[in-house]
Amino acid sequence: MAKEIAGQLKLQIKGGAANPSPPVGPALGSKGINIMDFCKQFNARTQDKAGKILPVVITYYVDKSFDFVVKQPPVAIQLLEASKVKGGSAEPNRKKVAEITWDQVKAIAEDKMVDLNCFTIESAMRMVAGTARSMGITVKGAFPDVQ
Repeated sequence: MAKEIAGQLKLQIKGGAANPSPPVGPALGSKGINIMDFCKQFNARTQDKAGKILPVVITYYVDKSFDFVVKQPPVAIQLLEASKVKGGSAEPNRKKVAEITWDQVKAIAEDKMVDLNCFTIESAMRMVAGTARSMGITVKGAFPDVQ
């Protein structure tokens, strides 16, 4: 018989760097989840992505056990890495902070495709380009024909 789900918890933690201090400890402790057990498992699973911010969805059960799914880094973080800037623009419609190419957009879209709610790479690229636009990052050139 399946375990009874008590709830879900969503956090963003740096890969390989989960520790019991805030925000991880209080969020898990208030739900009755074993904090050190989660930290050890998360760090073991994400040591190859050390330093990157990773969203994690933790499903915890009535018997205090848990499962978690680690997702790809947020598109905004990947765009900042690709454009090599520290942050987005305060006024994205007026001040542009960087430029990226459609090839970079495609690479980010392919990486993030499993977490997005779209079926084609073209629609994923448009979502990534929209995020870039809202951050003040321009995408060079016209939208390419993707096969």
